Amino acid sequence: MSDLETRAVPARAPLLRRAVPALLGYAAVRALGLAVLAGWSAARGKSAHTLLTARWDSLWYTRVAELGYGYEVRLPNGDVHSNLAFFPLLPWLERLLHALAPLSYADAGFVVSLSASLAAAAGIFAVADRLYGPRTGFFAVLLWAVLPVGIVQSMAYSESLFTALAAWSLYAVLAGRWVSAGVLAALAGLTRPVGAAVVAAVWTAAVISFVRERGTRHAPGAHPATRAPGGHAPDTPALGAHGPGGDAPGAPAWRRALGMLLAPLGAAGYVLWVGHRTGAGPLGYLDVQAGWRNGFDGGYAFARFVAGRFTSFPSALAGLGLIAGVALLIWLYVICVRRRQPPALLVYTGVVLALALCASSYFGSKPRLLMPAFPLLLPLACALARRRPPVAALVTAGLAGVAAVYGAFWLNGSGPP
Repeated sequence: MSDLETRAVPARAPLLRRAVPALLGYAAVRALGLAVLAGWSAARGKSAHTLLTARWDSLWYTRVAELGYGYEVRLPNGDVHSNLAFFPLLPWLERLLHALAPLSYADAGFVVSLSASLAAAAGIFAVADRLYGPRTGFFAVLLWAVLPVGIVQSMAYSESLFTALAAWSLYAVLAGRWVSAGVLAALAGLTRPVGAAVVAAVWTAAVISFVRERGTRHAPGAHPATRAPGGHAPDTPALGAHGPGGDAPGAPAWRRALGMLLAPLGAAGYVLWVGHRTGAGPLGYLDVQAGWRNGFDGGYAFARFVAGRFTSFPSALAGLGLIAGVALLIWLYVICVRRRQPPALLVYTGVVLALALCASSYFGSKPRLLMPAFPLLLPLACALARRRPPVAALVTAGLAGVAAVYGAFWLNGSGPP
């Protein structure tokens, strides 16, 4: 190869170095959100610190971290709210940080959340960069930061931690690092019930890789696809070193099998432990969730809730907004399918959507339950990546301002349950 040809294919910078602009942009958006929240809360005589660390689910997590499991609240209507509904990884990290640093359990949860949100942003960039390039990765991170309920990313909640583990597990799948993918999926399964989505993604990708490898062995003259030295279209997934989406079917079979074995251990282990502790058997965790009136009904309860908004004119506008929001989510998912996102991402996103929209949980929590579905943002990030920089900057800055104001209004009002 000549010197000219060598210069034509420059080596890519390390992943984390490429992610620096996206992480700086993410930090700026979150800082704006926290600043607006602080000002809004002070004007209303409330503490932004309390809203972020000691309200709603944050209190349940810190109680688990401090006192362990076994606490429950019996409501007048007979419902039983048990802290066994909350998965243990976040409380474990809160307890660890409390032991290592002079922080309260609540402040430890806040630090874990802030750190995890940066890790999540880096993971989202890694996935988008691998599939579409660094420019799309940059806008994918910013779009995740400016979600209307993005303030939750800075709360002592488990959404940021789960998204970080899920994103890096999916990236490991795309890169063919099956053991890492399995370990991260197991940790995601210890974080939230939706960890099942990460497990399903790992298993789907592994099975497909086995099938492709078997087909390649039986196809005379077949060779794995390779990445072209040039770039790729911003909305077309790149070919990895071993196959579409970088799923590496050529990795040793034992690594794929081990990744599949490890992936469900976190979620399955906790669910089985809860069943043993409650004496209700393998499905005891479902009884715990039922005490919170959480269950999977295929979307019936949510549909009834939306239909109930049309009983009067003001609430009918909210009903129309909910319908439009669900339609947008479905439309984005269809685009992801049509643009042939890797199967691991499609399965992961599909399970997250199904569990969020088809569960009978408190309906106000659904926006934050959808936050981990970041692959839905990739088509929008591709669209922004094609725009001229001033236009893309104006759009993201406007969204950041709206998200900051809405987040402050939301936490000072009903807030996330």
